[in-house]
Amino acid sequence: MREALPPPAANARAPLSTVELVFMVAALSALNALAIDIMLPALPDISAEYALANANDRQLVVVIYVVFFGIAQLVYGPLADAYGRRSVLLGALTIFALSTMLCVVAPRFELLLAARALQGVGAAATRVIATAVVRDLCSGRRMAQIMSMAMTVFMIVPIAAPGVGQLVLFVAEWRWIFGALLIYTIAVLAWTMTRLPETLAWENRIAFGPRAIARAYAAVLRERTTFWYMIATTCLTACLFAYIAASEQIFVDTYGLGAAFPLAFASVAVAITAGAYLNSRLVMRLGMRRISHTMILWFTLISAAHALVLAAGVHSFWTFLLLLIAALIGFGLIAGNFNALAMEPVGRIAGSASALYGAFTASVGAAIGGVIGRFYDGTALPFIAGMAIMGALSIAALLWVERGRLFRDPA
Repeated sequence: MREALPPPAANARAPLSTVELVFMVAALSALNALAIDIMLPALPDISAEYALANANDRQLVVVIYVVFFGIAQLVYGPLADAYGRRSVLLGALTIFALSTMLCVVAPRFELLLAARALQGVGAAATRVIATAVVRDLCSGRRMAQIMSMAMTVFMIVPIAAPGVGQLVLFVAEWRWIFGALLIYTIAVLAWTMTRLPETLAWENRIAFGPRAIARAYAAVLRERTTFWYMIATTCLTACLFAYIAASEQIFVDTYGLGAAFPLAFASVAVAITAGAYLNSRLVMRLGMRRISHTMILWFTLISAAHALVLAAGVHSFWTFLLLLIAALIGFGLIAGNFNALAMEPVGRIAGSASALYGAFTASVGAAIGGVIGRFYDGTALPFIAGMAIMGALSIAALLWVERGRLFRDPA
């Protein structure tokens, strides 16, 4: 696994090895995860400092960030296809660093939300360009394997981030959490500046302008496989964002975990990580469709059973946690495969395709997840029922795109 992956465009930097590629993609993805997860323990403190009238309004700190993270990807995709991956990424990381400084000093809740929106704009490039770089260098099952390996590494962040945030709160106020995030951002910026080569070949660059952007996005939307796997992924990301938005209330308010909340959050992240790692080991042998189609059925059935358990009045913490873990381990076996399947037909416009895919799945997924989270009523039932419904809709999208024939990868 240490062979070199030479970039298709000539440049002065030494090519990234597979190992460095995996860790760099993971580090970029982790920036987005950190921006969300490290502050989850601080949401009650934020609500208290700004005297929020509705306790559910603290979820906006997450939801606003994710919505702008999604929308901004629509701009970064065409920029990366026109001007290359590297320069666009460096500019976006600078935006993220500056907006993080604004979060540290925001005197009002509205200004904090504005700074979080700007953070989302900066972070959006990490998702677009990380995916485009991998697609520039490989495709098919190999791309799914690389993405799953990167996911396995970066999932260390959501495992550890709430705990790090809680540790900061033990010794300082919640604003220092953004200080820790700023340090990480500067480190990633320095690494990509010194080591990331330009992976977009000159002959594959597309002019930047309204018509070129429209043509690129139209080409992506016309691709049947890309479009419907994007829809299927959006249903799953809605579940993930609903969990992120409501997890602090569910674990702390419903189940009374208090400062132990990061441990429960980490256990779920470990399950997703285990799924991603297992996928990286199996996908080259079993194929993307066989694995992901099987696991979306698993995800939906477990979630539906869990909803019935909660509706029957069984509200044990351990029952909730074990059934949630059982469902979300499937997420790790699905996400990388759905991403690779969507990107497979659109390699020449990988930046635009990655942008549209990421923008739609993130912004629409966050909006739906935010709605599910707002139904929190002191129990976990609305959240789990939402997972079951979204899983069923994802299966419907797969049945449509695959014309009713699931599990079969092309020879």
